[in-house]
Formats: sequence, C-alpha cells, structure tokens
Amino acid sequence: MHNGPLTAAQRAWTALLSCAPGAALGGLTALEFDGFEGFLDEVPTVVLPGGADRPTYQAVHVHWSTRLGSSDVHPLRQPRRTRIQRSLLDAASWSRFERRARTVILAGVQQRVVSPQQLRDALRRRGPCRHRALILESIADAEGGVHSLPEGDFDVIRRRRRLPRPDRQLPRRHRDGRFYLDASWDDYDAACEIHGIPHLRILQWESDLERANEITLAGPRLLVFSSYAVRHQQQRVGDQLERLLRRGGWRP
Repeated sequence: MHNGPLTAAQRAWTALLSCAPGAALGGLTALEFDGFEGFLDEVPTVVLPGGADRPTYQAVHVHWSTRLGSSDVHPLRQPRRTRIQRSLLDAASWSRFERRARTVILAGVQQRVVSPQQLRDALRRRGPCRHRALILESIADAEGGVHSLPEGDFDVIRRRRRLPRPDRQLPRRHRDGRFYLDASWDDYDAACEIHGIPHLRILQWESDLERANEITLAGPRLLVFSSYAVRHQQQRVGDQLERLLRRGGWRP
C-alpha cells in the first residue's frame, strides 16, 4: 500500500505468502520477529513442508522439513514461524561455519530468548543435523560456563606438551570477595581462565576484563581462552601455555 521499498518485515511476509500452505518462516528470519538481536537474514528464509514445490518467487531461501507440527511451529504467532528453539537450531545447522553456528546458540541463551533445556529437547526431536556435536557442546557451555568444560579437554593439551599438572578452582581473594581460578601453577606464577561463553554484552565483557586485570595485579600472570579454543584450537592453546610456564621458570 505504498510505493517505497519493502521493509524487512514486509519482505518476510511476501516470502512466506509466496510459498505452499503449511510453510513457516525459519532460522534467523523467524528469530527477528521474536526479539533475537545481533544477526540478520538479508534474504528471508522459509521452511516448506516435505514434498512442497519451490515457490516461483525468487527473493527467498527455502528448506524442507517433515517436522512442522505444533511442537516446532507456534500455532498462534504471526507471521507463521518456527518456535524460537527450533529457529536457533536451524540457523546454527544451516551455517557453513562452525564459529557462527556456535555463536548463534550461545547468543540465544545469553539473550534469554531460550533455555538450554529447550534447546536440548528441540535437538532431540530434530535428529541428525550439521554441527550437531558442536551444538551440543555449545548448549553445555551456555548452561554451565567454564564448569561445563570437561577436565579431560584441557588435560589433553597439558599431557601432549608434558606440562606440569595445575591446581584447579583455587580460591583467590578479590577486594569484592572470593573468585576462583580455573587452573593455576603457583610455582611458575601462572594461571589460566577458560570462558564458556563469548562476551556479546559489553557490560559483562568490561566486568570480565576488570576481573582479569585484578587477578594479574594481585598474583599470577594470566592467560584467557575460550572453551571453543581448548577443544578445537589446541595447537595454539598449548603453545601459549608452554611459553607462559617457561617464562615463569618451568623447564621440560
């Protein structure tokens, strides 16, 4: 009803209405209507019922699914779209890049649009999908932060480099109270922190930077890694850990 360019919401409606009955907006397109921030779908994405024909309308990305019942598609919200947990899982599994898939899952929990348990339930219903193992890791990280990181993941790096065994979760005194270091080597004036969730909120990021500075000022030299790096970038993590310990006087 106007002669200007379509808004993002109008483009999504147009894409949906061009598709077969029973279709629903999916992925990041659906999430935009549910308050999810930080990610945009330049071209609307629609999930079609299995066997439905591709629409003749060109400005739409399409996927097919046999799971478009009320457990996966909200029965009341308009435009018709997949539920938030399903939308997040789809957006992550459709991503070509592991880092982006992980960030989508973590951001959904951090923005409190979904809970880890809702994601697990939806993933169980969804079955096999791309990045499934990484998605499960990310849900665990979002739920438990550093405490979700299995001790074995870190020890794989330590044993491979023949590094000394650290003390874990030792309490330290901060001016505002106690905090804990994930791994520390007091003999070599070294410590390590592992973050389970990326810092998408600037206030939390600033708080963590202040905490890291206080740790270094009050005691050991500190390295900070993401749990993703500990699992998937072990060469870099191991190299930096070894250099830190050598600087503190450790020798193989």
